[in-house]
Amino acid sequence: MPDLVQYHIARLKDKNPRVRAASARELGLLGDAAALSILEELFQTDRDPEVKRAAQEAGRAIFKRIRLQQGK
Repeated sequence: MPDLVQYHIARLKDKNPRVRAASARELGLLGDAAALSILEELFQTDRDPEVKRAAQEAGRAIFKRIRLQQGK
């Protein structure tokens, strides 16, 4: 896993919801499949609606990118 992905994954535990949401969005842009399960967990457990939305959108973006790479 690239260092930048690890950096944003670590920031998903920040106490500031804006930081968590921003890192979730960045993970979506980076498109690393390794972040999918972490984003799913964040979506299911975080209490902040903005963080939940960012995690969901990032997960969808990564999933779509994977499907495109597979030619589906």
